[in-house]
Amino acid sequence: MSVILYLLAGSLVLGGGGLAVFLWALRSGQYDDLEGAANRILFDDDRS
Repeated sequence: MSVILYLLAGSLVLGGGGLAVFLWALRSGQYDDLEGAANRILFDDDRS
C-alpha cells in the first residue's frame, strides 16, 4: 500500500514539473512565431 503512495507522490511531482516547464516556455515566448521557421526554408533571400 505504501508503494502506491510513493508512486502517486512521484507522479504529482513529475506532472507539476512538466507544467512548470510548459508555463516557463509560454512566458519566455517559445511559441510566439510558429509560422516563421516553417516559411523561412521556402524563401531564398541570398543577397550575394
